[in-house]
Amino acid sequence: MDLSLPRLRMLRELHRRGTITAAAGALHYTASAVSQQLAQLERDVGTRLFERRGRRVQLTDLGVLLAEHAEEILASVERATQALEEAGESMTAKITVGVWASVASGLLPDALTTLARTHPGILVRTQELPPEATAGAVRDGTFDLSFVLDYSNYPMTWDRGLERAIIAVERLYAAVPAGAVPAASVTLAELSEHPWILAPARSHFGHATRLAFQSAGLQPRIDHAVEEQATAMAMVASGLGVTLVSDLGLALRPPGVDIVALGDVLTRTVSVAYRTNTARRAALLLVVDAIRTAAAEKGLGADTPLPAPTAAVESVPPPPKPLGVPNGGVEFG
Repeated sequence: MDLSLPRLRMLRELHRRGTITAAAGALHYTASAVSQQLAQLERDVGTRLFERRGRRVQLTDLGVLLAEHAEEILASVERATQALEEAGESMTAKITVGVWASVASGLLPDALTTLARTHPGILVRTQELPPEATAGAVRDGTFDLSFVLDYSNYPMTWDRGLERAIIAVERLYAAVPAGAVPAASVTLAELSEHPWILAPARSHFGHATRLAFQSAGLQPRIDHAVEEQATAMAMVASGLGVTLVSDLGLALRPPGVDIVALGDVLTRTVSVAYRTNTARRAALLLVVDAIRTAAAEKGLGADTPLPAPTAAVESVPPPPKPLGVPNGGVEFG
């Protein structure tokens, strides 16, 4: 009997997730491709592993048995891969990383450039996904490590099956149309007269910001709900409202946006998560160390004192406005 590791991986994901569609999504295949490979796995083992009930597929008792052994087999392959990586004369490894926009633009370029120079055999592959999905993607084996977030007013529930290394601590700032807030710092209450552009409430960022408003007894007018800080700041530049942005998000700031220190101190901790059984994988820890070093060089290391909340960040001059159109066509009042 010849058991294919890719097919065993598909069987494991089907057992974990319950549907071929979900398994295919986790493995970045089409549902049709997964279905065909699982059918071939049945032929390979010479027994029924699935029962088709309408559009759903359910594992038989033997299917469950093989899926449980697949967990052990794939874990052994991972350990063997780790041992070979560490035994070689030069470190070689492929590390997959789950990211989102601000860490991909603010931390990874410096970290991966340094890593390529010091350890050229370590190949890092990244994929963007929502911050809310990163820990689960590591836990189920989709990624070797992923970035995760904790807000000072909204810490995440931690999975005991994962290890965590703190990378950076970011302060949140107010991002406003150029000239809208002349002061060096501003409070949420003082910004309450403006329309807001915020992340949706279902996201960690959106929930944390709404909690901050509730704690201050405020009910902001949220005109636009967008996922990315870059998108929110582009809308701010057009005069559509104000938003909050993190230190790493500042790299995405367009012209026409002022960054003002926020009197209501809000911070968020950026960490990376990886599975406990890979916590000692040398290549993975080298990647973590390179990312942590990049954060420290930007003044965002976990042990770096945060800047005083009254220190304003230098603004970017706005682009020329069309004649006769005040404030880009939107009036603030």
